[in-house]
Order: sequence, then C-alpha cells, then structure tokens
Amino acid sequence: MARPPSIGAADLLDLLLPVFREKGFDGTAIGDLSSASGLQRASLYHRFPNGKEEMAEAILTMVGERFLWILAPMREDEDVARGIAETARRLSDFYGAGALSCVLDTMTLAGTPQKVRDQARSLAQGQIDVMAEASQRAGRAPAEAMRAAKEAFVRIEGALVLARTLGDTDVFVQSVAMMPSILMPEPE
Repeated sequence: MARPPSIGAADLLDLLLPVFREKGFDGTAIGDLSSASGLQRASLYHRFPNGKEEMAEAILTMVGERFLWILAPMREDEDVARGIAETARRLSDFYGAGALSCVLDTMTLAGTPQKVRDQARSLAQGQIDVMAEASQRAGRAPAEAMRAAKEAFVRIEGALVLARTLGDTDVFVQSVAMMPSILMPEPE
C-alpha cells in the first residue's frame, strides 16, 4: 500500500507560490522548492513529473482560481461600486497590502517557458477584462471602460513594483483604494 502524501496538493502549492512569486521561474531552483515545501526533490518530481514547469503551471492555475474569487464581487454584485470596493479589498489581501510580489509579473520574466508566460498573460488579461466589464456596467462606454481597466491594472502592478524595489507599500494601498474611482464614471 502506498504511503499517503505528507502534504495535501493545495497546501503544497501554497508553500511553492512564495518561491515563484519572489524568484520568478528562471530564478527558482528545485532545491528552493524542496526547502520551501519540506519535501525531497524526488517527492516533488513524483507529484510533478514534468518538474518545475509543471509546478509553475499548477501555481498559475491556483492563482487563476483565487483571482476568480477575488474578482467575483466586481463581476456579480448588483451594486457595481460595492463590488469594485470588495474586489479591491480582496486584491489587497492577496498581495499582503503590497508586501508580496505579483506572481504574474515574475512568471513572465526571461527564461520562463512560453506556455507558462502565456498562462500568466491570460490571467492578467482576464483581470483587465473583468475590470472593464465592471466599468461598463457602471456606465462607461466600452473603449473608455477598457482604458480605465488598464489604468487600474497598471497602477496596482506599478505599485507592487515600487513596493518591491523601495519597500514602500503605501503607494499600493493608495492605488487599490483608488480602484473604484478609476473604474467608476464621474457622477453627472
């Protein structure tokens, strides 16, 4: 009889995420992932026979599932402003109020396999699309809604870079707080 896994799949991915988040694909070594998870390299390869690339894909799949939950209020709440505000709160939590790097950013650095880069790109585009849909539901024309969504995305991602490089998370907190005003049309 096979020995049960020492750690569940979701818990394992939660342990691997910070490594990819901080080091990107190319900068992450199997030894880093082994240390972070507490599993031997052989155990990691048993779970992920295609190695680091398969782990990265699983991480991005998990992040995509979390983004669905994060973005759900913006997409589903009848009160668009309230939904955007709740999504902003959830985004702030996901990024540790700006203290955590964006895995979508680090997974698109040089050296990352194209399949992983495409998966990260798809998640980023999905986030922008949901913001644009919310902005449209709030009354903006499609082109203006897409512009606002890209502006919100750039502010959040830029604030994460600033927080990582300068250690200043205040800009991230401010950027997330501005998300509703960026996506909602000006009152008439």
